[in-house]
Amino acid sequence: MFYYLEGSVTVIDQNLAVIDAAGVGYACFTTMNTLSHLEIGKKARLYTFCNIKEDIFDIYGFYDMREKRFFEQLLTVSGVGPKAALSILSSGTPESLAVAIVNDDERALTSAPGVGKKIAQRVILELKDKIAKESAGLKSSGFSPALAGAGTAGTKLSDAASALAVLGYSQSEITAALRNMETETLTVEEIIRQVLKNSL
Repeated sequence: MFYYLEGSVTVIDQNLAVIDAAGVGYACFTTMNTLSHLEIGKKARLYTFCNIKEDIFDIYGFYDMREKRFFEQLLTVSGVGPKAALSILSSGTPESLAVAIVNDDERALTSAPGVGKKIAQRVILELKDKIAKESAGLKSSGFSPALAGAGTAGTKLSDAASALAVLGYSQSEITAALRNMETETLTVEEIIRQVLKNSL
C-alpha cells in the first residue's frame, strides 16, 4: 500500500501523528520514540504499515525502518496485534527491547501498558524460536561469533546477532554487518546501535 508518507506534521497526540501530504491529513498511529522526533509545522517522513480489514483502515507510521521492521516482527507473534506491538515499542528503544528478548527479560516487556506476563512470554518464546532458525542459517553461511575472539567477545557477537534477527535482519545482513566490526570495547546494545546506524 503506502511505503511512506511525507509532509508537514499538523497534529501530535498520544500515539498519533497527522501528516499533511498534498492537502490530505493522514492519521498515523505511532510510538513515543517516533513522536519524539516530530514537531508540529515541520516536514517529516514516516515509513508506514497499513492494517486493512473489513471495517478497519489504520495506518501505522515510524520514523525509521528499524522500528517498522521490529513492529512487523512483533505482529508475527500469536496474540500480538498492532496496539500491543506499539505499546511494546513505546516502552524502550528497538535495540534495548531486542536485547531484553534475547536475555528472557519479561519485566522489560511487561512494563509496556496492556502487556501482561503471558504476552511477554509468548513474544520471547516465538521470537527466540525465530532467532534459533536464523542462527542455524548464520552458521551454515560461515559466520561464527567465536571467530572474533574467545569468551566474552564471542558471546557479545552471538547475542548481537540474535538481537538483530529479532529486529528483522536477514542472516546475510547480519553476517555482513558484524564480520569486520570492532566490538571489543562495545556492549551488546552498542554493537546493535552501531549496526542500525550504519544501515540507515
